[in-house]
Amino acid sequence: MTELFTETPPVGDDALSLGHYAERAYLEYAMSVVKGRALPEVSDGQKPVQRRILYAMRDMGLSAGAKPVKSARVVGEILGKYHPHGDASAYDAMVRMAQDFTLRYPLIDGIGNFGSRDGDGAAAMRYTEARLTPLADLLLSEIHMGTVDFVPNYDGAFEEPVQLPARLPMVLLNGASGIAVGMATEIPSHNLTEVTEAAIALLKQPALDTAALMEYIQGPDFAGGGHIITGPQELQAIYESGRGSVRVRARYEVEKLARNQWRVIITELPPNTSAQKILAEIEEQTNPKPKAGKKQLSQEQLNTRKLMLELIEKVRDESDGEYPVRLVFEPRSSRTDPQDFINALMAQTSLEGNVPVNLVMIGNDSRPAQKNLKTILQEWLDFRVATVTRRLQHRLQQVEKRIHILDGRMIAFLHIDEVIRVIREADEPKPELMQAFDLSEIQAEDILEIRLRQLARLEGFKLEKELAELKEELSALTHLLENEAAKRKLIIKEMQADLKQFGDGRRTLVEAAERATLNQTTADEPVTIILSKKGWVRSRAGHNLDLSQTAFKEGDGLQQVLEGRSIWPIVVIDSLGRSYTLDAAEIPGGRGDGVPVASLIELQNGAEITAILTGLSEQYYLLSNSGGYGFIVKLGDMVSRIRAGKVVMNLEEGEYVLPPVPLYAVSLINPDCKVLLASSDNRLLAFTLSELKVMARGRGLQLMSMAEGVRLSYIAVVSTPEFIAESVGKRGAVHKERLRIQDIDSKRGRKGKLLDVSGTIKTLFPG
Repeated sequence: MTELFTETPPVGDDALSLGHYAERAYLEYAMSVVKGRALPEVSDGQKPVQRRILYAMRDMGLSAGAKPVKSARVVGEILGKYHPHGDASAYDAMVRMAQDFTLRYPLIDGIGNFGSRDGDGAAAMRYTEARLTPLADLLLSEIHMGTVDFVPNYDGAFEEPVQLPARLPMVLLNGASGIAVGMATEIPSHNLTEVTEAAIALLKQPALDTAALMEYIQGPDFAGGGHIITGPQELQAIYESGRGSVRVRARYEVEKLARNQWRVIITELPPNTSAQKILAEIEEQTNPKPKAGKKQLSQEQLNTRKLMLELIEKVRDESDGEYPVRLVFEPRSSRTDPQDFINALMAQTSLEGNVPVNLVMIGNDSRPAQKNLKTILQEWLDFRVATVTRRLQHRLQQVEKRIHILDGRMIAFLHIDEVIRVIREADEPKPELMQAFDLSEIQAEDILEIRLRQLARLEGFKLEKELAELKEELSALTHLLENEAAKRKLIIKEMQADLKQFGDGRRTLVEAAERATLNQTTADEPVTIILSKKGWVRSRAGHNLDLSQTAFKEGDGLQQVLEGRSIWPIVVIDSLGRSYTLDAAEIPGGRGDGVPVASLIELQNGAEITAILTGLSEQYYLLSNSGGYGFIVKLGDMVSRIRAGKVVMNLEEGEYVLPPVPLYAVSLINPDCKVLLASSDNRLLAFTLSELKVMARGRGLQLMSMAEGVRLSYIAVVSTPEFIAESVGKRGAVHKERLRIQDIDSKRGRKGKLLDVSGTIKTLFPG
């Protein structure tokens, strides 16, 4: 089978190998999806189906002041002339263009049920009606002024525009969302006033960079409002790179009631969020169901349910025609701090979330690319200058043609009797007129097409007035076409007029703030975590507990006891170098056997629990592996937010992680603090702790050089001049030997000193 895809020379001029054919076919398909469906153009901000909808509706005379017609009729026109696809695709796109909660500036005025922000679908096309909005003129008013190219439609019966002559950068105003082959786009909507002012500023000063343009554009301006809490530096980085995510939260107000009662009213929601979605999330959290494959609720679900039930008394949706969004939350206790209440809601629901930004579009070079803010505005300005130039040239040709015709009519007016005689007597009046009065064929044809009574009634002063006006316009057009500065002034003037007509205020507040997080809901209490050899974990309240009576399952026993605080994270280290994080509240307490750690995390195949850690995020640990490598890491760098954990130490095949050694910050700079290492062949090595690096993850530095087949068996950190090496003989006898640090002190990475003991070294500890 693989031979089919090897590069083979063509058999003939028209032959292709299967590999070449598949590659070409796939690329053609990919480009068809990219350019024909998914991505908007920087010029007019429209995808092909949207462009065809707008052009077809204008062709049907459905301007803003026209009587609306059934959407089914519009869809039929679109499918029959320009878009040979399913009616659902055209109607769905048409519906979206009419939804004021989806588009910042709707281009279609929909009459009837066009859906709701809660996800309700639109009525069938036979029930709704549509026409264009006044703002659609920004795209269509110059369509037949020679501004854009037209191409044949799918069957060659009609022509459709390649682009629309957008008078403002619609790609930023309404944004776009789409998934193509190998790329996607997520362009948020923006405010018309801000974008227009930025475009005018860039046209005046082409050297402006993105940072300067953002003095005009604060950030996205969503149709549903909301509150962008992303900081200005992060926003600038997004617009400079063309990629990132914006943190958006709902807008709310705290309504004071009688007897010190209060409630929270949500008035605006982030994009892609609805009131029904928020209610569904709260229902799922307050009345959870066991996860797939589980028979009971997880500890995390139980904690979340408890939290939400303690916070919320009632929640209801009071949205209506007057208030598009009105979600009412009543707290269980008026003594709850309103800000804590709101933070909990936003942290647990979609009232706050990330909105992706991916400024991918088709540029003026017809290539899809990710663009930054300046590039988008500059390419649109280049398109606008070219469009206005074509419009002026088209008008210039019309004026020149009209002047030419009026010159002929003036000659006819001045020689009216002779013109009438020639027309009456000549068998072929056109050439006679052309020869007699030095007329062109166009002028002669125009004179002959005028009725005799009209020719006799031609008034010279009217001709002279129209000629004077046209020649003045001709001079102005010529000046504009020859003078780039004058042309730019005209473009700016037109943009300012559109800004005055269609400009509006921002809907989305841009104000930096911290992302919502759950405040501490667990009491800060001492807790003891007990880990068994078979990986079962449980908790007990308090410290310094008598665990002598602690029972374990048959064949199991105690592996580790960890004292900490209930608010500290519990970090689990496995033998394959991954770290996982538990909440102390997830670990069951009482006198039971606890639960397997593997039920609380997604432990990778073949991994065993090496140790559990807890403490403040600045707590340091010495992390090492059996291959003799290691580094110093902070506890905070081992905390993971996902159940599958994250890689902290990179291992080679056959290696495993040793139990981490806790360190004090002062130990890192103490010259007397030594790292003690013992290998499986009874070699000992000591070196200064400061020789190691602090890292967040990796393989680390070589701690000890070992022969093939030898493993690092034990590691300790001491600051005393002597230490005790404990070894175990073949018959289980334990031997202890007191040694001096100076006898084995060396440099990191050395082989160490061979210790002549019977048995194998198992433990090292200060003497």
